This record gives sequence, C-alpha cells and structure tokens, in this order.
Amino acid sequence: MSKPVVAIVGRPNVGKSTLFNKLIGTRISIVDDTPGVTRDRIYGECEWLNNRFLLVDTGGIEPYSNDVILKQMRAQAEIAIETADVIIFVTDLTCGILAADTEVASMLQKSGKPIILCVNKCDSIGAPEPEFYEFYNLGLGDPIAVSSVHGHGTGDLLDEVIKNLPAFDEEEEEDEIINVAVIGKPNVGKSSLINKISGEERAIVSDIAGTTRDSTDTLIENQYGKFNFIDTAGIRRKSKINDAIEKFSIIRARMAVERANVCVIMIDAQEGFTEQDSKVAGIALEQGKACIIAVNKWDAIEKDTNTMKEFRDKLAVDFSFMSFAPFMFISAKTGQRIDRLFEMIAYVHSQNSMRISTGRLNEVLADATARVQPPTDKGKRLKIYYMTQASTRPPTFVFFVNNAELFHFSYQRYLENQIRAIFGLDGTPIRFIIRERGEGKKK
Repeated sequence: MSKPVVAIVGRPNVGKSTLFNKLIGTRISIVDDTPGVTRDRIYGECEWLNNRFLLVDTGGIEPYSNDVILKQMRAQAEIAIETADVIIFVTDLTCGILAADTEVASMLQKSGKPIILCVNKCDSIGAPEPEFYEFYNLGLGDPIAVSSVHGHGTGDLLDEVIKNLPAFDEEEEEDEIINVAVIGKPNVGKSSLINKISGEERAIVSDIAGTTRDSTDTLIENQYGKFNFIDTAGIRRKSKINDAIEKFSIIRARMAVERANVCVIMIDAQEGFTEQDSKVAGIALEQGKACIIAVNKWDAIEKDTNTMKEFRDKLAVDFSFMSFAPFMFISAKTGQRIDRLFEMIAYVHSQNSMRISTGRLNEVLADATARVQPPTDKGKRLKIYYMTQASTRPPTFVFFVNNAELFHFSYQRYLENQIRAIFGLDGTPIRFIIRERGEGKKK
C-alpha cells in the first residue's frame, strides 16, 4: 500500500516551497522570490509523530492566466489535488485575501478532500495580527498561523495533517526500485519521455528550453520491474547560466544522478553529439552509474538501410570515453522502443550490481597474464598476486601487486577488456584499486 499524499497548493509566491522544505527538513524545492519558480510537482517524504506521508509541492495556481506555462502549472496543481489525500492551502498574511485565493478555495472545496488552511508569513511571535482573522472569510474552517521561514506553527499544521490522514500500513516491504535519472542538455525531450512512459502529463513539456527547473519523480511498475524516473533540469553550458535558479537546477541534476542507479543520457538525433553531451555523460561516469545513451527524436530522421549503423559508429567515436554504454534509438513522441528501454535499464542495473567470486576472478586473471605478460621496466616485471571485488555500483576490483608504478594504464585497460569479455558488465563503468602488497599503498 502506498503512503498517504499531502499536497501543498496556493497561488504563486505565497511561500509554498519554503514551507515544503521546512516540513521535510531538506532543501529539495528551489526557493526564490520569482513567481512561478516551482513549475512541476515535487515529492518528498515527511514524518511527524511516527506518521509518514508523501508531501507534494506544486506550482502556483493562477486561475485567470492564459500564459502557456502558467496554464500548465495550473494543470499540474489540479493533478496533485486529485491524487492527494489531504490538501494544505497556503495563503499570505501580508497580502490578505486576493481574488485568486478565493478562486483557489472554491476549486479545493469542489474536490471534497480535507483542506487545511495555512496562513503563511505570520513571522511575529505572540497573538496573530488582526489581518489573520480575515482568512475565516474563505469558509475553510480555522486557519493555522505559520511562519515557513522560522518554523513557527508548523507543529500545529502537521498535527492537523495527521488527524486527516487515512490509515496506512507500512509493514509490507517493497521490492527494490531502480532509480533512473533522465539527464541531458535542455530541450532534448527528457520531460516528454517521462510523460510518455507514465501515460500522463507528469512534467511540463514546452518548446521553451529550461521549462523543467526542479528534479521530479515518477514511479512506474511494469513487467520489467519497479522504476522511479527522475526528470532533471537540462544542464546548460556554464556561460549560459545567468541566474541563481539555473545554478540551483544544475545542483539538482547532479543530486539526481547521485540518487540514481541508472542514468539515461538523452541526446537529440537532429543535433547529433555536442560537447555539452559529453559533459552531461561525464557527470554520470564520475559517479560510477550504469548508463544508457538514448538518441531521441529518431522518428524525425530521414533514414535508409545504413542510417542507424552510421549514426551508431559515429557515436561510438564520440562516446569512446564510455564505450561500455549501450546506444538506443528512441522517440519520446511516438513511444518507439520505449518498452525496450525498460528492459535495458533493468539489464544495465543488474550489471552495475554484479558481484563476482574471488576464485573466478583469479582464474580469469591467470589466463589473461599467461596470454599477455605483465609489463617490465628496467628489468623489473609487474607481478599481480591476486585480485578481488571490493564493492558493486560500480563493480570495483582491488589488485595486489609488487609495484603499483609498473601497473601501466594500457595493461589495466587490457585486463578490463578481459574481464568484460568473460563477465559482460555491459552498461557500467568498472573501477580498479591498485595496492602494493604489505605496504598498504593505494593508487
């Protein structure tokens, strides 16, 4: 059974994201004074008095706006309201009740869900200011005075949330969920892919580059397993990062990669490989994640018999620094090869998590060193006494040798190729740790 869901809603710039971050105890949502900063639904886990639930931050609701982005933000908030068990309606003491607040209150009342009225920015200690009592006019019962910046009143707010939560049994253990970060430069189709696989408008899709600013989560379960897709803001060149919001988005993308088991690196088939694609892939490589390179918008390419082979061969050169990563040619728009993508994600995750016995590894090592003798320098030959696997995700192997300086990169690459030839390890980087026996040295 899934956790109860509590949605935070309200018009723009009333402090929803600040409240969200305060309640979950970490900075997930981007907080900025610019209205409309939070555009998608952001999820976080909250715990209060041994009760756990999912908290959802939403983009501000603008009832009368015809702006494309604002209309989609409103649609996102409406989906959050539909899926929520309890709704926290956030208003602003310093502004009083605006027409937009009245419209949002009316929308919430029609939902039939329990609604908790939160009057934010009550920053002074003591009795509420006289303006606070105006919020009774919204017809939503007793308002709760809160300061999301200082944390005043958040305990009372959470007490009221707990009173309205449905029963939840946490005893049931969930199977392992594969966390998948969808990364790439702006406007390559990351959000379109998330929406296609989830079957709903989960993330805002627009031709305006940079529409997704936060990282958003989408849970999918199918015949290939359970997946949590993390849609990330596009990673731009540093020269194009002009404001704090963009910088936060890059931090979010890096955090998403850190959370992920598998990274789907999306590139645009129409643009081909760019320097920015290599930088995006480098983030995943640095963190040792299983990787798939997804060439999106393949439906828009004119093809003949050799088109895919020629494209693949060129990409193999461009991505030579991560030759282990498989290529997939997909279309987020039409759904082409999306099922195959799920299968590949599950496969590379299993490869990234593979553990090999020490005995089997040393059999392969003995065979490899017999075929190609270890290098020598000034009459001294490298001796590899044995190897063992230290960890997974990524598979990390420790070699015990007589002299670490003799273990040249070229011979390490040879042994890596031999290990991959026997055990596969497709879609995952592997790491070597070199130790000189008895000296405790590590290089």
